Amino acid sequence: MTPLVTQFVQQYSRRVFGRRKKLKAAHCNTLSTLSSPTLSSLSPVGCPSAPTNITDLSTSSASLSTLSTCTSDDSSVTLTGSAIFNRAIQSLYGYECPVNRPLGIRILQHLCRQQKPLSLTHHRPSIIQGAAHSILGFSYEFGLGIKTSFQKAEHHYLLATSILTTCIEINDGESTLALMVDASLAIVYQACLVAVARLAFLRKYGRPGIKMDRREADRYEVMLQQQQLGQQVNGDMVLSWFRHAATIFNCSASQYCLGVCYHDGLIVSKDENEAFRWYKLSADLGNCRGQGILGYCYGEGFGVEKDETMAITWYRRAASQGETVAIYNIGYCYEEGIGVPKDISEAIYWYTLAAEQGNAFAQNALGYCYEDGLGVPKDLERAVTWYQRSANQGYPWAQCNLGYCFQNGIGLVEKNPEQGSYWYTQAAQQGHARAQHNLGFCYQNGIGVEKQPKEAVYWYQQSASQGNIFAYHSLGYCYQNGLGVDVDDRKAVYWYYLSAEQHHAPAQLSLGFCYRNGIGVKKNEREALKWFRRAAQQGNALAQNSLGFCYEEGLGVKKDPAHAVYWYLKAAKQNNPWAQCNLGFCYANGIGVAPQAAKAVYWYHKAASQHHARAQDKLGMHLQTGLGIQQNKTLAVKYFLLSAQQGQVSAQYHLALCYEKGMGVQENLHEALTWYEKAATAGCRNSQEQLRRLLLRYCLENALVSSSIQHTIDNWTQQSSSSQPVGWISGFAAPAA
Repeated sequence: MTPLVTQFVQQYSRRVFGRRKKLKAAHCNTLSTLSSPTLSSLSPVGCPSAPTNITDLSTSSASLSTLSTCTSDDSSVTLTGSAIFNRAIQSLYGYECPVNRPLGIRILQHLCRQQKPLSLTHHRPSIIQGAAHSILGFSYEFGLGIKTSFQKAEHHYLLATSILTTCIEINDGESTLALMVDASLAIVYQACLVAVARLAFLRKYGRPGIKMDRREADRYEVMLQQQQLGQQVNGDMVLSWFRHAATIFNCSASQYCLGVCYHDGLIVSKDENEAFRWYKLSADLGNCRGQGILGYCYGEGFGVEKDETMAITWYRRAASQGETVAIYNIGYCYEEGIGVPKDISEAIYWYTLAAEQGNAFAQNALGYCYEDGLGVPKDLERAVTWYQRSANQGYPWAQCNLGYCFQNGIGLVEKNPEQGSYWYTQAAQQGHARAQHNLGFCYQNGIGVEKQPKEAVYWYQQSASQGNIFAYHSLGYCYQNGLGVDVDDRKAVYWYYLSAEQHHAPAQLSLGFCYRNGIGVKKNEREALKWFRRAAQQGNALAQNSLGFCYEEGLGVKKDPAHAVYWYLKAAKQNNPWAQCNLGFCYANGIGVAPQAAKAVYWYHKAASQHHARAQDKLGMHLQTGLGIQQNKTLAVKYFLLSAQQGQVSAQYHLALCYEKGMGVQENLHEALTWYEKAATAGCRNSQEQLRRLLLRYCLENALVSSSIQHTIDNWTQQSSSSQPVGWISGFAAPAA
């Protein structure tokens, strides 16, 4: 060693490690006190026992550079590194010496710059370097002796975690603590874990310029748990650094971090009261993070009685120091009227302020305001811009919103389902329930991805496990229809019920159909009516139509045509084609209203324009007869054909009549036979009779009969009309599924 290094080590080791000649034993007995209660007995700043003869490394620019000089003896290197690291910590926190954070930062930076290769048998130099990176990152994150930089904090945290991980891997996965031959390295080990804990936080919640990734956050939390399990002697080792810095050093940043651990249940059991206590200590010392989260506690009643006025007070204190999360929360308070009068314009001001400083939460909120025109003119392009900025920082809500915009072409030149599914995937992999459901929907329907029913079910299950009511309903649909799973009507009803009980109208409608048709449950028209009504009262158009049908036909309730028209009209005004057709039928036949052919035609036309087959057939009949509309038999044939091609049996019969009699179209017995047969096969008794009659006529008028016609003759002349099923009942309202 150089003389300067020797002097520093000997002087400093007498204070920290004991006398030089008892160095190794002193390591075990003295340094371990940092993780034991005896540490509290050490003297604080200003105590007479505080050292005055320790070499001030800041007095010489050359002094730090000489510290890189090492001998080949690893134990000497370790001693020097330990002593230097402890000196940095004392300088940062003012423990047994005056606070000198610039000096502490310089020492940590010096340790970080050391290039000491990691050997397979000696881990100490690297662990010390990892600890230096960790505490330097902590200093950058909280602005301790150096300008705050979240990016630099992240950089040093990653290096520290990488070093710790390498040491664990070299020791075949065993706890790093087991590698230590003495307790002197317990401190640096704890310091390395600070980096892991803070990375877990940053990946989970983000900070301006730091990308969220909740999968990574989970991995870091697992890493902490694994280290905790490996410490059977001292189970609180993982939190020791925060706890001692918070109590002995009175570090407001550490107090805040300790509160976060109790808040999230990180390593320790979740404890709202304990979290609030540490947050309050941090806030009272002026820490802006502590002040911001204290506002949250008061706003939510977390660990303290709810007090919205106190919430906004603490948010403002934190915001005055530039804390972007607090700035965003003030905007949210104005949007929702929490502790302040509701003022969406003021909310936009605060959201913009936070968003422009890189806060991902605010960027997403601002995007939503522009998408819906809340407090600002509606601007879909700007909405997408803000969603994109937030999504690029990994915020899953913004990723999901951006995916929805791409899927539906909101604020974009055109739809891009591939990009939509990409952003859904990014959010879904972070555990975002809504994105998981939407991604499942993409896989179910092949939107932006290849259709994969099993993959759809997987994502629905992931979303459902978080209580997403849309996923409950989608899972029920999969079980009812055998998409990605075997058909299981009972499971379908189970999932429908879970969603319906939480007021999800589509699930209430589906559950109503199960009761109406006896699918997975015993048929119960009253129960069906109950669920139809609940969904209808929430404005679900399909449910309103179904409820109208129940009143029209007396299913589960006394017949009430007027109520039927009431609900049909509500659904029809929402452009539901089933209800429009049913309402037209009511006007045509005087059901619940006075007969009005013109209104019947109006509603039939509305439904027919949406390709509703039954409405197309009904409209064709009015055009053919000129009832409520100018007669146009040619146009009638067009609507009959459109309807018949969709399988509407009544339209097939009417089209066959037109071809047989040459109404609106040139007479064509072959086409007439074709459409009569289609309708007859479906059970239309009129078509069956007409088919037998027309076959005889065809045979008389045509000497040569084609093989297909001969087959039809053979088939239908051998059957009596009574043997055919009756499936066409004119005038029934169509089911609303």
